[in-house]
Amino acid sequence: MRENIAGRSNVDDTPQLRAYYKELETLESGALWTVANEIEPWFPQPRSVPVIWHYDVMRAHVLRALSLVSPEKAGRRVIYLCNPQRRDVSAAVGWLYTGLQVMNPGEVASSHRHSASALRFIMEGSGAYTVVDGHKMTLGRNDFVLTPNGTWHEHGVSEDGSTCIWQDGLDIPLMNALDANFFEVHPQLAQQVTYPVDDSTDKYGSPGLRPATGSWSHAYSPLLKYEWEPTYEALVRHARVTDGSPYDGVMMEYINPLTGGPVMQTLGASMQLLRPGEKTQAHRHTGNFVYQCAKGQGHSIINGKRFDWKERDIFCLPSWAIHEHANGSDTDDACLFTFNDLPVMRALGLYREEAWRDNGGHQTIS
Repeated sequence: MRENIAGRSNVDDTPQLRAYYKELETLESGALWTVANEIEPWFPQPRSVPVIWHYDVMRAHVLRALSLVSPEKAGRRVIYLCNPQRRDVSAAVGWLYTGLQVMNPGEVASSHRHSASALRFIMEGSGAYTVVDGHKMTLGRNDFVLTPNGTWHEHGVSEDGSTCIWQDGLDIPLMNALDANFFEVHPQLAQQVTYPVDDSTDKYGSPGLRPATGSWSHAYSPLLKYEWEPTYEALVRHARVTDGSPYDGVMMEYINPLTGGPVMQTLGASMQLLRPGEKTQAHRHTGNFVYQCAKGQGHSIINGKRFDWKERDIFCLPSWAIHEHANGSDTDDACLFTFNDLPVMRALGLYREEAWRDNGGHQTIS
């Protein structure tokens, strides 16, 4: 790919050069100028495209898996969501993976651990729980739970519960891209609960307070479960005293309560509230995002294409894609949960953000 711009590769093709390139290929090498403009673009050129997965369409297919495969045979009974341009790495967007896991009452998935960081966002059902290194968390609708890399973890639904579906989010594609992925199954297939149930919430879940005794040596958050009710309450209270972001409405990040940093080293998460009738302005930034509508309904415009969403719908935002959001109700607020790779972008000094200035800050729908 040639570019007639100073400082960019613009080499004429000749028979002599073509012969030279073939010689280099035999040495497992090549001339940089033949690929420089492609591998060093002027701005990010993600392969991923925006996609939306409507829950009312996906749900029947997810439930069908209950009669087709057991969690013991499947390991994890999950229907993963795949970007059409990232099928080779089973990614939803960029280097992020997501899927919908379903379990019946009384079922338990075997305990395991892996290099990938993981999270769960509960979508429907009652009685779901997760155990992480001996810490058991009971889970309800819209609760967000961590299963950090290297931790033993397992998921299940209590006997007196109902069929549960939750969204999984992991950085499996990133771990594979780095050739750093490991996976282990627990020797006993299950772990012992060695702490009081929901102890991480009781210990670290009080805003503005931290235990005066004890220690935590891990890089991930000691608060392993972030409950929906206090999250929504915090958004509503914050909305009373702020105009919020012109691009994201009222947004709050899930954080490590000890450091103020992201919940895990490679995955971040946030929840945003759009006021009734709110339409944000468009912007773009580096970083890949997977959204789920936790409350309400509305639409997002991504790279000029409109995606209508309602509760439980999931959609993805590729890095550097222009986007804006709109609440479809004039009376009720809407909330969007998202997980992302911003901790990686920020740690590597790669985060960049840019407002869209054309058309009054709004895109034209193509």
